[in-house]
Amino acid sequence: MSNYVIPTPPVVSIPVDGGGDFPVRRVYCIGRNYAAHAIEMGHDPNRESPFFFQKNPDNLDPSGEFPYPPHSTDVHHEVELVVALKTGGTNIPVEGALDHVFGYAVSLDMTRRDLQGEAKKAGRPWEIGKAFERSGPVGPLKPVSAVGHPDHGRIELKVNGKVAQEGDMNQMIWKVPEMISYLSEYFELAPGDIIMSGTPSGVGPVNRGDRMEASIEGLGSLSVTVI
Repeated sequence: MSNYVIPTPPVVSIPVDGGGDFPVRRVYCIGRNYAAHAIEMGHDPNRESPFFFQKNPDNLDPSGEFPYPPHSTDVHHEVELVVALKTGGTNIPVEGALDHVFGYAVSLDMTRRDLQGEAKKAGRPWEIGKAFERSGPVGPLKPVSAVGHPDHGRIELKVNGKVAQEGDMNQMIWKVPEMISYLSEYFELAPGDIIMSGTPSGVGPVNRGDRMEASIEGLGSLSVTVI
């Protein structure tokens, strides 16, 4: 019999290609990890220390629908590679970082850009612009045993059939092993942790009724309708 004083929240999970579900513990997101995107956001594209923000586990949504959020009139798409960890630890060396990865997926980091911009100007955290309900559409995880460790290949987002974002995973400023190692210096990583690895240039607004088609070479595609 449980001693919890309220009903236990459900475990958040992502479906795994081939069967089963991956339970999610934390969601780390790296900012400005493609040089062209850094430039379009008005920042220096030179390699600097990485920075991260977080979404909440239950922001991840495999439903294929994205409800347009309240209190915003400027919601942007950001296609990203998801990295899912099967093991963790602290001070993980770059050379062994990929041993901790369970698999990869296609995802979107949906952003209330107007609210994020207001927070930036006020020197406040970004969560109101980043960590809102269903702000992380995500496709099924592809296990490493099936896809290996993709470090190059086209990453793309189409809106209503027109290419809006495009790039190559080899354009990441900070590569996946480096992100894992860096995070582990500041946090104790653990099984179930997710890393959203940044977006290429071309971010822009969506409207109700739009259909987004995100794809990453070797990992398939994710179709999401804005409702």
